[in-house]
Amino acid sequence: MGKPITRVTIVGGGTAGWLTATLLQNILTRPDDAEDDIQITLIESPNVPTVGVGEATVPGMPRTLKAAGISETEFFKTCNASFKLGVLFRNWNVDTAGDPISFVNPFTRVPTIQGIDSGYFMLRYGAGALDFVQTYSASVDLARAFKGPRVIGAKEYDPRVGFAYHLDAGKFAHMLRDLCIARGVEHILEDVVDVEQDERGYISALQLQESGRHEVQLVIDCTGFRGVIINQVLKEPFISYSNYLANDRALAVQIPHKTPEKLPSVTQSTALGAGWVWRVPLYHRIGTGYVFSSAHRTDEEATAEFLAHLGEEGKEAEPRVIPMRVGRSRNAWVKNCVAVGLSGGFIEPLESTAIHMIDTAVRWLATYFPDQDFPDPLRDRYNKLSNALYDEVRDFICLHYALGNRTDDPYWIDARNLEVPDSLAENLELWKHTLPGPYDLEFSSLFSPGVYQTVLLGKRVYETGYGNPKLAARLPLRQEVWGRQLQKARAEVKQIVSEMADHRTLLTHLRGEAEAAPFVPLAQPTVAMPGTLKPKAPKLEMPANEDASLL
Repeated sequence: MGKPITRVTIVGGGTAGWLTATLLQNILTRPDDAEDDIQITLIESPNVPTVGVGEATVPGMPRTLKAAGISETEFFKTCNASFKLGVLFRNWNVDTAGDPISFVNPFTRVPTIQGIDSGYFMLRYGAGALDFVQTYSASVDLARAFKGPRVIGAKEYDPRVGFAYHLDAGKFAHMLRDLCIARGVEHILEDVVDVEQDERGYISALQLQESGRHEVQLVIDCTGFRGVIINQVLKEPFISYSNYLANDRALAVQIPHKTPEKLPSVTQSTALGAGWVWRVPLYHRIGTGYVFSSAHRTDEEATAEFLAHLGEEGKEAEPRVIPMRVGRSRNAWVKNCVAVGLSGGFIEPLESTAIHMIDTAVRWLATYFPDQDFPDPLRDRYNKLSNALYDEVRDFICLHYALGNRTDDPYWIDARNLEVPDSLAENLELWKHTLPGPYDLEFSSLFSPGVYQTVLLGKRVYETGYGNPKLAARLPLRQEVWGRQLQKARAEVKQIVSEMADHRTLLTHLRGEAEAAPFVPLAQPTVAMPGTLKPKAPKLEMPANEDASLL
């Protein structure tokens, strides 16, 4: 057995570097046994900017902050954070009349009814004017009412309604930096000018511009798309996903709220001509950008299209261009170097997975933490999991394009005709005959079969030519059972919506600024949401006083 590792060196700052330091410091150090603590050093260039646009998260984020001992109140105030109840997809598909479809992917588990997934009941009987998500989740209704996921005065991290966060990426990284330094992480603000390797090819030392030689035991590469150590020094190949996903560039800009009192509680993803626009509503501003394919738009053409989409909101905007390296390093852990964040890989941010992948990578590293012999089985298992995670996210993102049906621009035709990964292609054939189920996914750490069901039914693919539209006919589904479920679910949703606080008002209370922004009653929504579908036969008796044109 080798000597224990006593020093971990992180190269690169930003969200990847400082979240890595936060998690490792929290997991690997023990306040009551300082002599055996691992010293964590983060070396950050003062001359290399971070990407800084990963501003939406997934539901694991509250757990991460809580485990790190971070006050949610301080987080909201420092990072201008807001709540996220899901992702609103707009214009990705069209219905049989050619009209755009919208749906929300929420943070709520799809229920079963008498042991059968509720999606089958939805396909057989429909739900009047409600979309699928509204039959089991309050997220759409809360978002329509510009409400958050809790009441005023609830305890921190209250989990009654599933949620994640929107956050200012720059401020988040700075918050983590200050926390880490206060807890003993060494911060060196210098450029790395050279990297030394020993006779085995392991990283032995970093040459810093001013401090000179810095010895290394375990080094974590958080240098972004450049992959300075994992790719440039260790020559680990990069596996591109360009044969599966067309988008390779992004435009990013920050704009003010047009109606600050109406603060959305969902991330928006709106499909344009050659990609899609994200819209992340923070407390103080909106972060937005256009992810597009350079094979279908030049930077100038994409900028013009994006600004036209923003309209008056983009009048003073000057979007910056971000080239994207989409794919992953063949292995994230090579010799004594582990690549975390963009250096390990990147997939377009359609499902806000970037911070989650950093979080998961660091937790897996802590689980398989090596000694100075770096046993191969630990490294091999870590790489197996890491590669499976990237492929899982890749498949789920590919699903959105493969099942698109827009024909108004060559981009959308090309995007769905790209190569489909074998793991997804097999399931796409299977799901023509059955809804996604528990035995279909080889690896599922983030996107469950229920999430796949939500997207398939949200896109309404079984109504527009994909698969068997009567696949639920083989099951013993009783209409009165579905009707009772709808009555119960909608009553629960209405109760939740009536109790939850206005989103901005909730945030001002969390920030300790309630007097600065009194509650403003809200009228009609300004964000187009799903829920205005034409009633499907057979017509169901909806709960009393149900708003059939809910969104």
